[in-house]
Amino acid sequence: MKERIITGIVAGTLYLGLCLLGGYAYHGLLVVMALIGYYEFVIMTKSTPFGAPAVIGYISVLYMLFPWTLMNLEPPLSNDHSMWIVMLLLLSTTVISKNKVDIKQMALLFIGAVYIGTGFAYIADTRQTPDGHGLFWTFMLLASIWASDIGAYFTGKMLGKNKLWPSISPNKTVEGAIGGVVFAIVVAVIFSLISPQLLPMTNAICIGIAAAVVGQMGDLIQSAYKRIYGIKDSGKLLPGHGGILDRCDSWLMVFPLVHIAFLLPF
Repeated sequence: MKERIITGIVAGTLYLGLCLLGGYAYHGLLVVMALIGYYEFVIMTKSTPFGAPAVIGYISVLYMLFPWTLMNLEPPLSNDHSMWIVMLLLLSTTVISKNKVDIKQMALLFIGAVYIGTGFAYIADTRQTPDGHGLFWTFMLLASIWASDIGAYFTGKMLGKNKLWPSISPNKTVEGAIGGVVFAIVVAVIFSLISPQLLPMTNAICIGIAAAVVGQMGDLIQSAYKRIYGIKDSGKLLPGHGGILDRCDSWLMVFPLVHIAFLLPF
């Protein structure tokens, strides 16, 4: 527990400090986190970490996270066009290698690139929102996600009786999940009360629900594929916490959703 607390304080201070700073410093941190996250995914799926297919994945993640907005540039290809090219390249390796490279493995590497690249790209976009309030939106989403985690943990400890999904995550309970939703809504509502001109109450409640429900789903997804591969953590970068994917599994689902569902009112 001591190791977990120390790691959390150091990593949290670094992350939040660079988030406050913004610009290239924060964006650079997200790029590094995304590349490490993809590396963890590649290792977990038993792929060669620096083989040609994995390198295609790293490049695709880098492309999605290139600081086009910060540099006032238009990307030459939209993300959907670029991901189609990545798909073509990965699937073509099965032909070029005469099926020595398994198509199932290429499909996994493609999913990993979309999952991690898109997730971190939306995290970066949230900090760089055109309304100039990216710091508010980033902190609000992170606070809602963390409130959901804390609420689910303590509510589950105190009141948990009914297992939520025992075959995937045996410790999670229905009561804990509901507590997570309540805590996330409360935190999002507090942000609305602080800045009602930025965040209408209706949006705050919807964001709180999304942060809890989709965030918990992101955690379950991570648990599901770790169980398939028989591992406890996606990596060892953060002592006591695991890897990047272990810490950011909820973020990678929540940040894209609130943009796609137009829950951020700008």
